[in-house]
Amino acid sequence: MPKQKTHKGLSKRVKITASGKVKRKRSCGSHLMSTKNAKRRRRIGSSTLVTGAPGKLVRTKLCK
Repeated sequence: MPKQKTHKGLSKRVKITASGKVKRKRSCGSHLMSTKNAKRRRRIGSSTLVTGAPGKLVRTKLCK
């Protein structure tokens, strides 16, 4: 049986941490930043983890 291929679109959007968690960038950070308050802009600038069932699904698609 052949090896499972990595989903290249997903691999460009998320990274796997050293402990095996999935790290992603937050949405809404590409444009129209002047209408968003400072607290929201700071939160958008930081990364977050993909948890629960979606995180497990992402790890299977990355197959590293």
